[in-house]
Amino acid sequence: MKKAIFYIIGFITIVFILPVIFTASPKSQETIAQEENQKQDTEEKNIKTENMNPYYLKYQKIKLLHTETGEIEELDMNEYLYGVVSAEMPASYEKEALKAQAIVARTYTIYQAMNNGSKHENADICDDYACCQAWISKEDRFAKWNENEAETNWQKIVECVDDTTGKIILYDEKPINAFFHSNSGGITETSLNIWGGIDYPYLKSVETSGEDGYNQYSSEVVLSKEELINKMKEKYSDFEIDFNTEECIKILELTSSNRVKTIKIGNKEIAGTEARSILGLKSTNFTFEIDGENIKFSVKGYGHGVGMSQTGADGMAKTGANYEEIIKHFYTDVEIK
Repeated sequence: MKKAIFYIIGFITIVFILPVIFTASPKSQETIAQEENQKQDTEEKNIKTENMNPYYLKYQKIKLLHTETGEIEELDMNEYLYGVVSAEMPASYEKEALKAQAIVARTYTIYQAMNNGSKHENADICDDYACCQAWISKEDRFAKWNENEAETNWQKIVECVDDTTGKIILYDEKPINAFFHSNSGGITETSLNIWGGIDYPYLKSVETSGEDGYNQYSSEVVLSKEELINKMKEKYSDFEIDFNTEECIKILELTSSNRVKTIKIGNKEIAGTEARSILGLKSTNFTFEIDGENIKFSVKGYGHGVGMSQTGADGMAKTGANYEEIIKHFYTDVEIK
């Protein structure tokens, strides 16, 4: 009887139990290996996350308002920045300048998301450069580039954005309002002189060398007397001017960077920023000359002049400066983390 029981147990073991053991063992080992790999990936991700700025971690996704359609699109931060950098800076610029632009744009985006929540309902930022900063889709960007250069240009921008992932500019451990512009005309301007209001301690006037080799450095606008009158009357219906008087147009005050702070045009005394807008000038760094029936405005620089000059950044990169040196030149006493 005992012998029979022994055979029965042996039979059950061979037929039922052993196959389960041998079948389960490799699967269990595979599962263990997968769990170990997942654990390692998680640990590596946690290490990377620990090294990233908490402000960046909070805004890894951005809600972008497309101003033409009113649509709001949620994008990963880097994906969003590919469109910003490719819209705001030529791909032909040096990589260190493009990296600086990526960090500046990332910082500007986070600052806007943190501080201007009511500016765009349900969105962090918009794609209008006059309001926030420019953005262009990959498809539209490719359509504007030379077909033979498009893929190379895009990959260059992607590389520069990805190489700076998580990096933002801080002052007093907080993201800065990282304004930037095209060309400073040789010297940048303080935010206070352009917009008044807050005097950001990191937005000081600094000299910029190497910008004169770029098209944006100087420009000229010639208006007939009639054109000037019409432009002024679009804003001020009661505008009057007597071109026979010696000081019919007079610059009243300049900023420390030689930009027009206030100017008198006929019977109106207006800010240089307003004059720039009304007359269609590229910056407030201008002089004028009345020549017969025309007024010629000679302009230096392009943009408001506050923060990083994009051509200045490229010029610095051409002389060997890296993105950190570029950023710390244009923004006073900041850190990059």
